[in-house]
Amino acid sequence: MIKYDPHHWWRHLLKLRGGLLQEIFGRLGVFSLWSIGLTWFHLHVHKIDVPVTGHTLVGTALSLLLVFRTNSSYDRFWEGRKLWGGVVNETRNLLRAAAMNIPSLELLRRLAAWTAVYPYALTRVLRGAGELGPAAALLPQAEVERVLAAGNAGVAVALRMSSVLAEARQRGLISDYVQMQIDQNVQQLIDYQGGCERIVRTPLPFAYMLHLRRTLILFILSLPFALVESFGWASVAVVVIIAYTFLGIEEIGVEIEEPFGTEDNDLPLEEISANIARTLNEMVPWMGAAIDSPTLTYPGAVLTKGSPLEQEPSE
Repeated sequence: MIKYDPHHWWRHLLKLRGGLLQEIFGRLGVFSLWSIGLTWFHLHVHKIDVPVTGHTLVGTALSLLLVFRTNSSYDRFWEGRKLWGGVVNETRNLLRAAAMNIPSLELLRRLAAWTAVYPYALTRVLRGAGELGPAAALLPQAEVERVLAAGNAGVAVALRMSSVLAEARQRGLISDYVQMQIDQNVQQLIDYQGGCERIVRTPLPFAYMLHLRRTLILFILSLPFALVESFGWASVAVVVIIAYTFLGIEEIGVEIEEPFGTEDNDLPLEEISANIARTLNEMVPWMGAAIDSPTLTYPGAVLTKGSPLEQEPSE
């Protein structure tokens, strides 16, 4: 995703990256050559102009179709961002609740590492490829390889997060009720993942996309017939400007309708995942520490030197 200051107009106008001009440049070239040929034919061979009324009516309908296309795509984009915002919140809630209830630094660090791996695993599910992030280096290599080989890496990581909670219950460190309550956060992560997968696997209806593009092509190809008599050679520039506007709107819809890819205007999943990992490391430090570090406990607290969880021992 490209970050920018919306208060500056002129700073961004000439930038190509993220502006979609490269994606539609070939189509603009085809339509401009078509317009040049028709204009030359009209001026030097035979008049081919038609009344502009039909294009006015079709242009209005086409504009409504493009607005619906863009709005539908942006709804998918914004829903994807909200789902990933939920992933951010639930990972924090999961580790916060675990840190306050599980008196074992070894289990907490393992849970924190698997939780930090989860957003990378979700990215792998949505994109079909990807690594598991720096926290994977702290986990058993055999388990990491099983996650990578799994059909759904996100579910595989969630299972291991739940297994840590189950192990804490088996050791008698937490009750059944506490395990169930903390595991609700894991379940919520799976729900958010399901929402993301729904967006990826359900594109806009094919018939709508096909009809819109056919109408758009026919409108632009026939536009010179309606403009050539009034504009002459200037009709070429007018056609290119109108084509750039309509094609650009349609291409924006294409780019943002699946927000989990790697294009310039897609969501920055790697950045979000890295931010999650940093926050979790602040809550329960695990970076640079062995998973089997010794446990230091006081009643009602889990401590590491310098940890933000450190508190006075209870009386």
